[in-house]
Amino acid sequence: MNASLLWRAPAPLLLASASATRRDLLTGAGLPVETAPARIDERALEAEGGDISPVELARRLARAKAQEVAARHPGRVVIGADQVLECEGRVFHKPADRAAAHDHLTRLQGRTHALHSAVAILRDGRAEPFVAQDFVETARLAMRPLDAAAIDTYLRLAGPAVTTSVGAYQLEGLGIHLFERVEGDHSTVLGLPLTPLLARLRGLGLLAF
Repeated sequence: MNASLLWRAPAPLLLASASATRRDLLTGAGLPVETAPARIDERALEAEGGDISPVELARRLARAKAQEVAARHPGRVVIGADQVLECEGRVFHKPADRAAAHDHLTRLQGRTHALHSAVAILRDGRAEPFVAQDFVETARLAMRPLDAAAIDTYLRLAGPAVTTSVGAYQLEGLGIHLFERVEGDHSTVLGLPLTPLLARLRGLGLLAF
């Protein structure tokens, strides 16, 4: 596909993330993409936010990522994205190791949790970048009841990948075995709500159709 026929900005879209999954979603949609991981302390920003909702936390982190990268790359269209997992009022982060992954899955098994996926779009890189659009989409996932043996088996099969995703699973891989129901768009689960993102890029005149 000739991306120049679809994308109307002079330079490729700049993704403020090292996520191969998010990059692949964009390139699969025919967009020219470059990546520049944001240099922010997510946990510090979370602490500074005080008592904000998980939805607003996801939005805050997406905006901060986009702003940091836009400041280093003036004139570019930048996408910042973040995802927050919420279960019964608790926010979960990527597990640090296998033991933490086991703990996460023990807490999530038999329950329904929410994945709040936020996106921020910046059109320029001035000192105070203008946020052209930001939004949050939510998916809800019901995890099967799992005993300790089942969790151990999954962790052995999935390997080190369990520490790379919030919730200790990747729905596009072995993580699909953990669930009995998923409500929401698949790209939202993967961390980049693609259909609403493309709609906003069209609204900004950045796509040919």
